[in-house]
Amino acid sequence: MTDLVGCIAPEKLEEYRNVFVYLENRNGKISRGALEMLGKGKEISVKLNEKVVGIAIGQDLKAVADEAASFGCDLILGAELSDFNGFSSVAYTNIISDFIFEQKPNIFLISGSREGRDLVSRIAVKCKTGVAADCIELDGDPTNRLLIAWRPSFGDKTIDQILCRKHRPQMITSRPGSYKLPEKVEKPDCETRIKKVKVGKLVAKHKILEFKPKTRLDLTSSKIIVSGGLGIGGPKGFEPIRKLAKELEGEVGASRPVVDLGWIPYEHQVGQTGQTVRPKLYIAAGISGKIQHIVGMKASETIIAINTDPDAPIVKYSDYFINADAGKAVAKLADEIRKYKKAHLVEADSEQTA
Repeated sequence: MTDLVGCIAPEKLEEYRNVFVYLENRNGKISRGALEMLGKGKEISVKLNEKVVGIAIGQDLKAVADEAASFGCDLILGAELSDFNGFSSVAYTNIISDFIFEQKPNIFLISGSREGRDLVSRIAVKCKTGVAADCIELDGDPTNRLLIAWRPSFGDKTIDQILCRKHRPQMITSRPGSYKLPEKVEKPDCETRIKKVKVGKLVAKHKILEFKPKTRLDLTSSKIIVSGGLGIGGPKGFEPIRKLAKELEGEVGASRPVVDLGWIPYEHQVGQTGQTVRPKLYIAAGISGKIQHIVGMKASETIIAINTDPDAPIVKYSDYFINADAGKAVAKLADEIRKYKKAHLVEADSEQTA
């Protein structure tokens, strides 16, 4: 058991109820990571016989509230910013902390996005509680009304179970892509409370002139990913990887070692220190399968490993294994898929002509 330095345990834990989820949003749309957390929050709230409550800050919150309700949220608490359009760590922390002091949530889930990571530690300090970061699985203990969280530790060699028995709210982050998106409910029954908030004084030193979204490869929403590792031999080894990904209408991923070597940019990295993905098809070419990489892709529906080593760790996580040179096998697969698509295109044209 570890004591939380600087934290204060509330006297009456029974006063803290419900599962809060931070609904990170932009332009009236909730982020994928926040929707994943909303799904887990709903599961846990049902187990604990509590409500799942969404916290939303920004503008166009009516659209945000409608989307959250459609995914099973029971209550939306919103702060519509009337004098500021942008993100402010200081302002958002104060608003969220005020909601926490007022509502006393039992659990608070935040997506481990850049915005979420920026906020969560600030909120924890202000509310004098702790945070379990980068959790890979969550559950609820209905007997003790506890959040059960699991996260990798010791260089991702072990998985620790974390419980916060004394402090509230119980706070965690999980990286986007860690969980499935929730299913929509047929008849949403959600209460919405949105208040107008002015934050001009808090953000007086900051002025947003223009918001320019950075173009970044988002592997978390990809249905097909073809990843390369050290076994592809070098930077040129990604040429057949790209061809296969293109034929499959997928994206290119990579393991950490090849990113560290500069064979491909970091935005393609899959794993504990990259992006966590769950595509329908994941092809791992020349990747041995260290636990750091496995944690980031093991939730894929179908995994195909291509490796010269039948004892490579990734093989036991795979649905199919091709014992071959990764570069040659990937190039062959790309050629065969291209031929297959061309043949079926000719066949379809012939049927239309007839």
